[in-house]
Amino acid sequence: MQKNAGDAGRAAVPITRDAAEFMLRAAASTYPSEFAGLIRKNARGEIAEVLVIPQSVYGEDYSSINLYNVPYTSGHSGSVHSHPTRSARPSKADLEFFRATGETHLILAYPFTPDSIRAYDATGKPLLIKIV
Repeated sequence: MQKNAGDAGRAAVPITRDAAEFMLRAAASTYPSEFAGLIRKNARGEIAEVLVIPQSVYGEDYSSINLYNVPYTSGHSGSVHSHPTRSARPSKADLEFFRATGETHLILAYPFTPDSIRAYDATGKPLLIKIV
């Protein structure tokens, strides 16, 4: 689980084990290219689904989702994408994408283990995560 100094009392972003495993497998299977999708929460507020959007592009140093292909009824709450490096820090392009796609964003860094998942809000501020 991601931890930061001064985190006492802050709520963690819950991710279901199934959703986390799906994201990590997707990232590993597209490596060395990046994977990207949108995330959706269940009724308990847990990140529980990954939406894979048609005509998404996965490249070695970028990923792209065609937002025109996202159904307006998708109910997505943010995004997920992988970095084929050990860095999970958001780039300027990531931050622009965050602002366009919701409130919670996940970056999965190589080697794509639960410990390499990082969460951010729409401005790039780190969030705690908890796999449930």
